[in-house]
Amino acid sequence: MPTASIQAGDIEIIHPNHQRGGFRFALFDFDGTISLIRQGWQGVMIPMMVEILLELNTGESEKEIEACVREYVERLTGQQTIFQMIRFKEEVEKRGGEALDPLEYKRIYLDRLWERIKHRVGGLKDGSINPVDMMVPGSEELLKALKERGLTMFLASGTDTQYVQDEAAALGVPRYFAGGIYGAVDEYRKFSKKILIQRIYEEHNLHGGELLGFGDGYVEIENTKEVNGVAVGVASDEVGRVAVDAWKRNRLIQAGADLIIPHYRSHEALVAYLFAED
Repeated sequence: MPTASIQAGDIEIIHPNHQRGGFRFALFDFDGTISLIRQGWQGVMIPMMVEILLELNTGESEKEIEACVREYVERLTGQQTIFQMIRFKEEVEKRGGEALDPLEYKRIYLDRLWERIKHRVGGLKDGSINPVDMMVPGSEELLKALKERGLTMFLASGTDTQYVQDEAAALGVPRYFAGGIYGAVDEYRKFSKKILIQRIYEEHNLHGGELLGFGDGYVEIENTKEVNGVAVGVASDEVGRVAVDAWKRNRLIQAGADLIIPHYRSHEALVAYLFAED
């Protein structure tokens, strides 16, 4: 971790020597980076897993089990949901339980999550909820600014494709993603953010810092840096929507983020900085 960083308004510059300008493509994560529809998903997944593990009566306290579950759920955030369920299956088996298929655990989780968020999706679709209230502040303004500069943008998520596409449409953002909207599939080995980034580089003959990556999770930042792209860590506080989330910030810096922002309210300054127009 760097010993010092440069603060310029809402922008914390972690690696001052990163490339500025010359970008052709941008990759965005969805949940927590643009969308807040699924805010609170950890409050569904973690209790579900704790509940099932407690039923195995291993003698562990609820606090001990929760600490175990929270560690791997948070560590795997940004990857496809199935990886958290594969890890959960291992925990069930380790305790002598008869585990379900990870896809079945995933379906149970998604059913519970839907009960939490269905009013949000419904409200967006019927107009009773303003999309601005379900997005990281300044998201649409940033997307518009990058599109105007000619960047081709991709949306990639660890959430299943059909849900990402439906929720992105409810927020009104698909028009910005000419590169496509991608998400998890049941045959999980066929898709990942890393695979998508490699495809972008190969099909469009990209070099190094021509890719901008935006994300609030470890995976998309790490994958962007693996190809020498420029990574913007979005340490979004999904509840307050103002301050930097300290836990996210630390994780994003560990993953290699070149700069950290809490949201896109300062999108004009952010774009000016990224394109060396400041």
